[in-house]
Amino acid sequence: MSAAPVRIALFGAAGRMGRSIVANLRDFPGLALAAAVEAPGSPALGADAASLAGAPSPCGVAVTDAAEEAVAACDIVVDFTFHEAVPAHAALALAHRKALLVGTTALSAEERAAALAVGAVAPVLVASNMSVGVNVLEALVRRASAALGTAFDVEVVEMHHRHKKDAPSGTALSLARAAAEGRGQDLAAVRRDGRSGIVGERPVGEIALHALRGGDVVGDHDVVFACDGEMLRLSHRATSRDCLSRGALRAAAWLASRPAGVYSMADTLGL
Repeated sequence: MSAAPVRIALFGAAGRMGRSIVANLRDFPGLALAAAVEAPGSPALGADAASLAGAPSPCGVAVTDAAEEAVAACDIVVDFTFHEAVPAHAALALAHRKALLVGTTALSAEERAAALAVGAVAPVLVASNMSVGVNVLEALVRRASAALGTAFDVEVVEMHHRHKKDAPSGTALSLARAAAEGRGQDLAAVRRDGRSGIVGERPVGEIALHALRGGDVVGDHDVVFACDGEMLRLSHRATSRDCLSRGALRAAAWLASRPAGVYSMADTLGL
């Protein structure tokens, strides 16, 4: 007898990532959509979540704004909304002792802490990018940085579509943080965001981030290690949001069976 599927309450169901997650659920038989949630007043309310995602047939789950009922009916809350909404959703997961997976970006320290607080009673994972490739890249950046040290300058360059609201991307920050950790630095102490004007020579140990915006680019990230005579470039290109949503679904399936605690994408991938 097969185990019952893990029931997902998807917050942000009408967004780009929400629709991609619903569209890719068909490839994850161990998962089932229990609820699709949007903010009150959303034009998507009442729509079938699968039809909204462009699926060939409806799934029978209508988009709702009944957040607490959705959390009560699920095994795991998956949040791809707006950063300011995350603490309220985390509070519901905490109250109902439900697993929480947050892929929302641009979280403040307080918003991130509110999400991680769920780890006291249930498993929680917060990640700026759930692509399997990006998370392998982060592990590689950390190892490369440890091996190369401050003899190599580090520049992180990212590009996203014109509609992205935050910069630099959460993924770029995670990659810069991995580079800093690899060589024992505090990113805040060595970080520079872009350059303009007469900025002087580049200090040893600096880690710089640069954000490009344009077109419909899903997400490009490059980490450049450069010194006199050689350069190492580690890159990831996302050509579809499917890589993000499939990584999120893989993480949800893994996380739902874990004991209470705080986890990372590296944990889900055995990194």
